Amino acid sequence: MTDLADSSGPVDTLDEDETVRPGPLWRHALWVVGVTAAGVVLGWLGALFRIGPEEYGLPPAAPGALWPYLVAWSAIGLGLAAVLRYVAARVPVYSPEKVVVGVVLIGTRLSLGWRPEPLEVAALALAALVLVAVWCAVALRGAAVVRRAEGEARAA
Repeated sequence: MTDLADSSGPVDTLDEDETVRPGPLWRHALWVVGVTAAGVVLGWLGALFRIGPEEYGLPPAAPGALWPYLVAWSAIGLGLAAVLRYVAARVPVYSPEKVVVGVVLIGTRLSLGWRPEPLEVAALALAALVLVAVWCAVALRGAAVVRRAEGEARAA
């Protein structure tokens, strides 16, 4: 027979990607700028086949300047990264950098290839904000459950 470990106590399920990230403000700001820049650059690189010369890929999806979309997604990404980093400085959040880079990458890639109207970019930004808000809510809820379990364990 196998012996099972005593599982009556709280279980520590944190891994290295899920830690509280305290530190000075300059470190938070550098992280926010870094992950946003990574997302925008990767989105731009992913869209190169749609925005380059026709001999290197598909014809451009829509005419127009690229800079407004790059600036828009940089601003959106800064806001999303700031929200995630704010929460990650207080409770453990699983891979906030992957979330920000992924969301900004997808938004930049879609915007550069599709060149949507400002209202459509705002809808994409709202969808990104909802995703980040849900990610933060899950982290905050998990931290509250862990705190409650630790309080009950101390009381017992």
